[in-house]
Amino acid sequence: MIVAHYEHRLPADYDLGRIRSRAQERGPLWDAKPELYFKGFLLRESGRFGATTSSYSSLYLWRHDEAFRDFLVNGGYRIVVDMFGRARIETRVALDARKGAGRDARFAYRQDVAISPDADLAAAMTGEIERNADLSARAGIVAAVVGLDAETWVFTRVLLSENEQTDAGACYQILHLAQPLLDRLPYAT
Repeated sequence: MIVAHYEHRLPADYDLGRIRSRAQERGPLWDAKPELYFKGFLLRESGRFGATTSSYSSLYLWRHDEAFRDFLVNGGYRIVVDMFGRARIETRVALDARKGAGRDARFAYRQDVAISPDADLAAAMTGEIERNADLSARAGIVAAVVGLDAETWVFTRVLLSENEQTDAGACYQILHLAQPLLDRLPYAT
């Protein structure tokens, strides 16, 4: 599995209604996308949920790297580039992804955690996988994912939640969550 996330910072005077309309229009086009566990159309709104600036972003969990490649090669990303410009797409290898008991994700959280240079990598990864399994079992969690950037040795933790979470990282409002294969993820234990 591949986690992909890109973000576009918006001018302070940008009409966020345009972003909400875009998510309503484009979101359903992703609701049956093959090889996609989920795609979140995300908004960080200045002054809300800890955001100091506004941004629009997309967060994906792809089933296979070929599906992500096809999104790039076959023009899926071009629509974004034409509207907002080319953003840096951060990608992570998913170490673990689980479906929680929550149903209606309203918030996405992202937290990046550097792995200490002295850490035992196998133990650190095992610990993150166990942590992710525990998080996915919390009330209101729709999905929990932990990814690894093996270039910078950073874990990226992602939570999709019905409720606001504390200490879960940067908070994004979910404007639309396409979830064609979300129910195929293993459920929290």
